[in-house]
Amino acid sequence: MVLTAPGRPLKLQDRPHPEPGPEQVLIRVRACAVCRTDLHVVDGDLPDVPIPIIPGHEIVGEVIAAGAAAGVEPGQRVGVPWLGHTCGDCRYCRDNHENLCDSARFTGYQIDGGFAEMTVADHRYCFDIDPSYDDMEAAPLLCAGLIGYRSLVMAGDARRLGIYGFGAAAHIIAQLACWQGRQVYAFTRQGDERAQDFARELGAVWAGASEQPPPELLDAAIIFAPVGSLVPAALRAVRKGGVVVCGGIHMTDIPAFPYSILWGERVVRSVANLSRRDAEEFLAIAPQVPIRTRTAPYRLEQANEALEDLRQGRLSGAAVLIMD
Repeated sequence: MVLTAPGRPLKLQDRPHPEPGPEQVLIRVRACAVCRTDLHVVDGDLPDVPIPIIPGHEIVGEVIAAGAAAGVEPGQRVGVPWLGHTCGDCRYCRDNHENLCDSARFTGYQIDGGFAEMTVADHRYCFDIDPSYDDMEAAPLLCAGLIGYRSLVMAGDARRLGIYGFGAAAHIIAQLACWQGRQVYAFTRQGDERAQDFARELGAVWAGASEQPPPELLDAAIIFAPVGSLVPAALRAVRKGGVVVCGGIHMTDIPAFPYSILWGERVVRSVANLSRRDAEEFLAIAPQVPIRTRTAPYRLEQANEALEDLRQGRLSGAAVLIMD
C-alpha cells in the first residue's frame, strides 16, 4: 500500500520483491501495526516525505534472505521499529543518543516500510520477538510500546502517573506502569466512556475527560494525544517538581499559558524517536509483565480503512495489518 501524494489514500500496487543490500535482510511481513505516526506521514504533517513511500514501522516478519554482512539466518522472526538507520559517528550517536542523530532515517517515512508483503531492513535495527507473542500481538510493541517505554522512563519514578490519550501506546504502558507499582490516571476525550472503561480494566485507579482535574495532583504526566492544548492541562494536573512528557512526533500548537502553572520547577519535555537500547530493554521486560496488546485485524488492502478508524478514534488498542 503506497503513498503517492500527501493527503491522498494509499494505493495498492504490485512491485518486484526488494533486494537486500550487504547489511540488510529481506523480510516476509506477517503483521504490521498502524501507528498515529503513519497518519502524520500520510496526512503530510511530517516534512520532506519522499514520494512514493510505503508506510508502516511496527513490523513483525520472517527473514527469508540476508546480505553477506548481515549475519542473520533465514527463518528467524524479527521485529522492525521506527528507527531504521543512524550514522554512528555524530555527537549524538557517540553520546548514546542515537535517537537524535541528524542523519537518522526512519522506517515507513524515509525507508519503505511494512504496509507490504515484503520489505528490507538493516539487520542492526531488527530485534528478536519473544515466542510468547504471536505476530499480531507483537506488532504494536515495535512503536506504541517502544515510544511509550521511552516516555515512561522520561517520567522518572513518578508514583502517580497521568496518561493523556488512551490509545495504542497508553494501553501498553499502563500495564507496565501498574506492574511497576504506579498509580495510573487515564485522560480521554470528553464522553469516551469506552476508553475510560478500558483504562480501568487495565488497572487505572481513575479515568476521566482530559478537561477534568484528577482527584489528586500527579507526579508526572505523559501526553500521547497530538493535542497541544493538553500541555497546559497536564501542567495544572502535576505537582511542583512534576514532569510533563510529550510522547508524540507531531503535536498541534501549544497555546499560551500562565507562567504560574510552570513555576515550581515543573518540567515539560519531548520524546524523540527511540534507540536500540530502548528496544532491547522493553522487549525483554514485556513478556515478564506480561504485556498483552489489544488489536483489531485488517487485511493489507484495508490499510486506508485502518488509518481512518485510527483518525476517528474508533479503536481500543491498535489496528494491525495481517498479510496472510
